[in-house]
Amino acid sequence: MDKDNRHIKVMTLEDEPLRSEGVQHATGEERRASTSRSRADEAAGPKPKGRSVADMHGSERKVQCCKEKYCIGTWNVRTMNLGKLEVVKNEMARINIDILGISELKWTGMGKFSSDDHHIYYCGQETRKRNGVALIVNKRVAKAVLGCNLKNDRMISIRIQGRPFHITVIQVYAPTTGAEEAEIDQFYEDLQHLIEVTPKKDVLLIIGDWNAKVGRQEIKGTTGKFGLGDQNEAGQRLIEFCQENKLVITNTLFQQHNRRLYTWTSPDGQHRNQIDYILCSQRWRSSIQSAKTRPGADCGSDHQLLIAKFKLKLKKVGKTTGPVRYNLSQIPYEYTVEVTNRFKDLDLVDRVPEELWMEARNILQEAATKTIPMKRKCKKAKWLSNEALQIAGERRQAKCEGDSERYRKLNADFQRIARRDKKAFLNEQCKQIEEKNRMGRTRDLFKKIGDMKGTFRTKITIIKDKSGKDLTEAEDIKKRWQEYTEELYQKDMDVSYTPGSVAADLEPDILESEVKWALESTANNKASGSDGIPAELFKILKDDAVKVLHSICQQIWKTQQWPEDWRRSVYIPIPKKGSAKECSNYRTIALISHASKVMLKILQGRLKQYVDRELPEVQAGFRRGRGTRDQIANMRWIMEKAREFQKDIYFCFIDYA
Repeated sequence: MDKDNRHIKVMTLEDEPLRSEGVQHATGEERRASTSRSRADEAAGPKPKGRSVADMHGSERKVQCCKEKYCIGTWNVRTMNLGKLEVVKNEMARINIDILGISELKWTGMGKFSSDDHHIYYCGQETRKRNGVALIVNKRVAKAVLGCNLKNDRMISIRIQGRPFHITVIQVYAPTTGAEEAEIDQFYEDLQHLIEVTPKKDVLLIIGDWNAKVGRQEIKGTTGKFGLGDQNEAGQRLIEFCQENKLVITNTLFQQHNRRLYTWTSPDGQHRNQIDYILCSQRWRSSIQSAKTRPGADCGSDHQLLIAKFKLKLKKVGKTTGPVRYNLSQIPYEYTVEVTNRFKDLDLVDRVPEELWMEARNILQEAATKTIPMKRKCKKAKWLSNEALQIAGERRQAKCEGDSERYRKLNADFQRIARRDKKAFLNEQCKQIEEKNRMGRTRDLFKKIGDMKGTFRTKITIIKDKSGKDLTEAEDIKKRWQEYTEELYQKDMDVSYTPGSVAADLEPDILESEVKWALESTANNKASGSDGIPAELFKILKDDAVKVLHSICQQIWKTQQWPEDWRRSVYIPIPKKGSAKECSNYRTIALISHASKVMLKILQGRLKQYVDRELPEVQAGFRRGRGTRDQIANMRWIMEKAREFQKDIYFCFIDYA
């Protein structure tokens, strides 16, 4: 069929075909011709309205010109430990690398975390420190990341929002040539599956350590004539893979000095090979401006840093605003004065609970935002000293000068000083923990212990849906959690009254003394609900807050209508044991409005007097002033008496849940 007679189908992001569906790509010549036609059309003036894009012929299709330059790189670091992450981040900043793939990370587990201005996505084995891959992006690119796919310890991918098409970057670490054939086959099968679930229209970049030599022989559409060395069996396998998926090996396309081509050097310095590659879709080959190694970059590895510069346009992703965190250590007097004066103007008589709460909430939020400073996030202390970083710079200089003996000496010095700095840092942390324990500051004590342990909750980056398919984008993950929590907490409730109706038999009205007691008994330093108003902002107002909350609670008691904020919960998933991709392997905690806790405590207090009459005296669990240790003490006393009098004893444990 003639290309000019083909029509183009308009597809949204959800309708994008996957790579397994076989949608054809435009060649570089077609895209350049299309761009030329686009510029000619723009010069001719605006086109008449009323014609959809779906009705345009192929000759009229416009391809947007990408203007922004980005740098992508891949590096086998041979274990990321002893301050090497700081060195790698410094090299990224020095060379202006936006996206860096890491091979042989040798970390356990998987997840995502932030370090200074960089976001790190990593994936390793569960228990063994072997293999492992990661992708590090700077803040320039992090704002455009849509999601990531933590496949396994040999490959990881992120998807970046771009214009006119999105970009998918895959970092891989292929098995060595000495690996078993089954392991190599499994690697390429997993990679093929990862490519097939990538939308067909995406700009695809695959980077990493392939442990293969493709050689200097030119293969049209796949390799250039500026490779290095002779092709081996692993290189032939890589070329076949590229031909099947229409990929081009970019660091064989540009003529460079040999020192800009080889990516690995043997320990004795006698052998140098090109085994790291940056692959790109053939359709976007012209976007790659250059591809070469940076011999001057150093992190103590026998691999060279391989980078490529490309022209693409990224789009900033709209981030959801996080919870507001006020610095409640010292609430200013201005906040109390402003809220008190504005509360006096409120009409508290016979108001609809929703309306009255909305007015009170707005007053609290506006006054708090204006007068109370935000709580600053404490940055994690850096334990690597400037002396170690200076030696790392000298080591890099020795590498550039080719002084191998001095390089080995500086490398040993760096490792020694890094160990010393780590030990000094831990000793200082232990002193701070002992000081907090001596002063009785329990909250700060356990917080410092948690920081010292280094365990952190990784952000949820991938979740499986009902059918077992991996979800990697934030919106899809959010919908899945909403679906899961609705099913988890859905109950068949027989509601015998209609909203707004008044029950015939009611207890006495809500008393101000009850509201005051409930507010004072609400704990401090707790995470707030969806309204973002912590209990401390009510407590400091004293009687003024009690009057407003009493009016709201009294109207709820009369009308049985709760404010929407008081009915809304924010669910936080906390991982348990098992696969982090399964929603069932998380326990969820609900954050509710602190104002609603006042009403709930009043109801709990009134119900308690009835419940206590129904519960047996022997029940200790979930009762104030009692605990399971009381029952354990009773059991031990019975056992001791039975042994003393040589009597048989039998215990029966029943779980009535």
